[in-house]
Amino acid sequence: MDVLKLKNQLQTEVDTAFLYKSIANLQTDENLILVLNSLAEIENRHANHMLEKLQISSPNYKLPQPSTRAKLQLILGKIFGYSSIISSLSSVERQLAQNTIKAKSDKKEKVSGFEHNHLNIIEAVNNNKALNISGGFLSKFESRHKSVGGNALRAAVLGSNDGLVSNMSLVMGVAGAAVSNNTILLTGIAGLLAGAISMALGEWLSVQSSRELNLRQIELETEELEASPEEEKKELVLLYQAKGMTLIDAQKLADKAFKNPQTAIDAIITEELGIDKEELGGSAWEAAIASFLLFAIGAIIPLYPFMFLSGKQAIYLSIGSSVIGLFAIGASITLFTGKSILYSGIRQVFFGLAAAAVTFGIGTLIGVSLAG
Repeated sequence: MDVLKLKNQLQTEVDTAFLYKSIANLQTDENLILVLNSLAEIENRHANHMLEKLQISSPNYKLPQPSTRAKLQLILGKIFGYSSIISSLSSVERQLAQNTIKAKSDKKEKVSGFEHNHLNIIEAVNNNKALNISGGFLSKFESRHKSVGGNALRAAVLGSNDGLVSNMSLVMGVAGAAVSNNTILLTGIAGLLAGAISMALGEWLSVQSSRELNLRQIELETEELEASPEEEKKELVLLYQAKGMTLIDAQKLADKAFKNPQTAIDAIITEELGIDKEELGGSAWEAAIASFLLFAIGAIIPLYPFMFLSGKQAIYLSIGSSVIGLFAIGASITLFTGKSILYSGIRQVFFGLAAAAVTFGIGTLIGVSLAG
């Protein structure tokens, strides 16, 4: 028995249960509260099972408290939204499921399939009559799991990282050429603005294109609903069945959705298209401005020392500030990956400094060549 691995898995289960329970306590939707509390109970049972295994070799071993990482995730969730935590938990559940399936395969045990993903867990709880959840709610909850790339926390981390690494490399490259302090500062500001504007434009195009595509899909589905409502209703029944509902329950839910055109199109948008209508109101300009600011925040870190220092002092402070920023970004990434904060932080610092060293070396060679 790998004791260290089992302890790490136990901590993961404890953290997961803590986050589910904590988020449940902040909700107002009764169904969502039931789902989250039920998931927390499942994770607590997993944790107790692992604790029993550990106590075979370590009888005095106690159930650990939630980790600092889990508590930090909860704090950041209050700022950036809990979809980031749900997405992270979904990734954890998939990894735990893969580990469980592999362990059972190695022991030649039958794989039940109930731990394969969150949807199966929710359906399993539903089958045990602990919950009474509609297909629409299942879809809504599952969409919260899948919103990996769009949450604000991830955008903040990645946007700041892009700004820091790119501008640090640019500034170090120019500094290596031994040009004047004003030239370094001007180049860094130009790099900050160029990168931030490019990021903002890309984000604007991405959000606007996505909204236009979603609106066009909704328009097409509305036309199909008007032309052949019975066919659309049959498709909705099949979608509900695919989520694990019985034919009778699926038919009842579809009948309820099709009582009027508005609820029918709402159900189709949610179930068939997988579109959250609330997200359609998102502003492309807000996304662009946020992207601009996040990139700029990262880009200013290696640049600000040259505003009041020069020469080696400015370079050393720039590198030191960048190391701190890179480590903080690497540590933030662990909220998504679950890796060690120290490992992720040092890895991020290494990659960032490697990029800066390359550009500094190239700048030095160019500077020597021009001087000669």
